[in-house]
Amino acid sequence: MVTSREKMSALSELYQEIAVCRRCDLFKSRTKAVPGEGSENAEIMFIGEAPGWHEDQQGRPFVGPAGQYLDELLALINLKREQVYIANVIKSRPPGNRDPLPTEIAACHPWLDRQIEIIQPKMIVTLGRYSMAKFFPGKSISKIHGTAQRQDDVIYFAMYHPAAALHQGGLRGVIEEDMRKIPVLLAEAKNVAEVKPAPQQLNMFGS
Repeated sequence: MVTSREKMSALSELYQEIAVCRRCDLFKSRTKAVPGEGSENAEIMFIGEAPGWHEDQQGRPFVGPAGQYLDELLALINLKREQVYIANVIKSRPPGNRDPLPTEIAACHPWLDRQIEIIQPKMIVTLGRYSMAKFFPGKSISKIHGTAQRQDDVIYFAMYHPAAALHQGGLRGVIEEDMRKIPVLLAEAKNVAEVKPAPQQLNMFGS
């Protein structure tokens, strides 16, 4: 059993490596790398897409308007960001907030995989299509948001990115409805048999 102290030490070392990462050209334009933050013992890990301007300035994930909305979403299910873990697929801000390139995503994947390995969350919530693509390859977010699959004893749950609600007000209700499923899914998962090797959608939230 890995202790909290061992997890914190491993994360600290990882953050130091990410801070000086030069695996892609984004290091040339970033102000600060944005590794991630939260509880080393989090049951739920939220994975967004890439840092924006606010995140690049502070070196912290989800601290701009989308982050404020994420805090509100967490409050809907009686959680604070200190109780979960929050990261992004990309650890450095793409110039002008452009979409991350495939090469940049590939360069950052080992960092994200290591975070998941250290924290060992029971549930991974993907926020947005780039995060979703890592765990739900070939799927459309408009079709699978609010659905879950279970593999290797982890629940994967797809959601729209909080920023989507800021651009399309009509999505706010959809995102909040999906968010409210998270605690129910976690509770139900204890009674859901894992199917190998193919991930299966949990019956409760089938598409």
